Amino acid sequence: MTITSVVLRRRVDDLGQALDFYVRLTGQPATRFGFAGLDLASVGPFLLFSGPDAVAERFAGVAATLAVADLDAAVAHCAASGGEVIAAPAATPNGRRAVVRHPEGGVYEYLGA
Repeated sequence: MTITSVVLRRRVDDLGQALDFYVRLTGQPATRFGFAGLDLASVGPFLLFSGPDAVAERFAGVAATLAVADLDAAVAHCAASGGEVIAAPAATPNGRRAVVRHPEGGVYEYLGA
């Protein structure tokens, strides 16, 4: 159930303007793409996004994406510890994912095998 990486989500007003700062900060190039009505960019450990309030607020409700070695074990651990499974593990184009609310209230997307 080891977490292998963490990607922090950050809403920005102007994605193009924000990219320069994050590219310089991380020393890594940005990969831009669209998803569910949002404009997104992956830069190192950051996932930046902008778009209409209704969509962006829902996306911003997830604090980070956690990659794990064993998705089912991580979700089971969270549930057994008082967390809430918001979206059960399911296949996506980027691999299997689930969304879980931790016992203290934080909401995270988990990705894994």
